[in-house]
Amino acid sequence: MTTYSDYDPFAWVYNRHWGNNFTALALLVLDRLVLPYLPARARILDLCCGTGQLARALSARGYQVTGLDGSKEMLRFARENAPDCEFLHADARSFKLPAVYHAVVSVFDSLNHIMSLGELTSVFSNVYATLLSGGLFLFDLNTEEGYRVSWNDNFGIVEEDHVCVVRCCYHPEERTARFDATIFRLTDYWYRSDVTLLQKCYSEAEVRSALESAGFTQIRAFACGEEQELGELTEESVRAFFISQKPESPSNLSAKG
Repeated sequence: MTTYSDYDPFAWVYNRHWGNNFTALALLVLDRLVLPYLPARARILDLCCGTGQLARALSARGYQVTGLDGSKEMLRFARENAPDCEFLHADARSFKLPAVYHAVVSVFDSLNHIMSLGELTSVFSNVYATLLSGGLFLFDLNTEEGYRVSWNDNFGIVEEDHVCVVRCCYHPEERTARFDATIFRLTDYWYRSDVTLLQKCYSEAEVRSALESAGFTQIRAFACGEEQELGELTEESVRAFFISQKPESPSNLSAKG
């Protein structure tokens, strides 16, 4: 089983170079699919929150945000970046929280790091249990096309106090992707860290089935392209956004009626 402490050596460079990259797109999608349907001061769980940039943005809008991540080092930066939020160290596959959240969000292909469909279904079940009746669950995933386009590349980052060399590859026969980073960082001396991160590619049908198994309904899938417009998810889409809902309880429906 993957242990998310493996992500600790990557936290510093992730916070420096990747943490802010996806926040604007995530907020754009949330603004269209989730946030208009939440009450003021709604409770939001940011699942696999990383270094907390999205949590900070949601908190600034007045939401009560809890971030959860499996990496203690990611959370250390998250607490610095979003001091008004609560952060929890836990595994997405096994966490248990009370059903107090109006929405759960998980972005920047975080759930692609769950390496089996059974474990992904466990994540969905945990999310379901922590949502209020009628609560919303939004997440994104890299698609097969996304891996083919973006995960067969090598690149480097060179700055005065650090160097990061990244090698990415996708294995279509296994539907797995691998991200290897070698990081050199200068403090009192130069030191080296090596990080390997794995991802799994899931089909739309697999994701829908897992969500249904966990109890979710009203499942919809979208693509959000370079024009930042939500559209139909197709085989050419490089990223999928899924939105689903925990069904309203009968008492809530009666009250609304």
